[in-house]
Amino acid sequence: MGVSGLVITFNEEKHIEKCIKGLQKVCDEVIIIDSHSQDKTVEIATSLGATVISQPFLGDGPQRSFGLQFCKNEWILNVDTDEFLDDDCYPFFEKKEYLQLPYDAYSFKRRNFLKDKEINFADWYPDYACRFFNRNTAHPSVHLVHQRIVATNLKKSNMHLLHYAWGSFHQLIAKKNQYTDWQVEEFIKKEKKVNAFSPVIHGVTAFFKAYFLKKGIFHGIDGVTFSLIQSFFSYMKYAKMLEVQRQRNK
Repeated sequence: MGVSGLVITFNEEKHIEKCIKGLQKVCDEVIIIDSHSQDKTVEIATSLGATVISQPFLGDGPQRSFGLQFCKNEWILNVDTDEFLDDDCYPFFEKKEYLQLPYDAYSFKRRNFLKDKEINFADWYPDYACRFFNRNTAHPSVHLVHQRIVATNLKKSNMHLLHYAWGSFHQLIAKKNQYTDWQVEEFIKKEKKVNAFSPVIHGVTAFFKAYFLKKGIFHGIDGVTFSLIQSFFSYMKYAKMLEVQRQRNK
């Protein structure tokens, strides 16, 4: 029983070749759902033998769900373009261990990198992400950002993904800012209400967790920096939602 690699893309020429070649080590097909990239993403993906489907971006969860119809296998390996299987993953796939185990979805521990620096503190590790699942009993959620896999029997594995999401603080902050905009859309969709204390409470809680409970305190200025990043963007998603409510009440 084979594995289908499924990836959603938009202007990912930097990572797409490494992503596809990594998937091809364990998958017998790679399906790319591309949101009309304006760089060489599609050209590179096609040249490497991947099947490319064009689809305007529907949101993180919906875009992944859309791609499932093009996959021929039950088992789906659905990584982001900046996520790569670490060496400890390959025996699991080579031995097809997933066929003997009772789980229908597997989370990986993500090793997050800012350029070449690994961030394994301040709530940035293990940063579990479910990327492998059986489409018959598990599926992506409908969330527009940070979707999760809805599964019957999910296993938190000790396998790792290498996550090279940001080349600089500028990229990290820009991406986190985009995430907060999407999270506000989720709040609006769910008719979530916040109050004036919500940003402060969530921001302070996020910092306390990252700095004290998740060992940021033991990493000097880096521990402070990455704890503050967690705190600030936790604060901002509620601050942005509060601003939406105020505008509506005018």
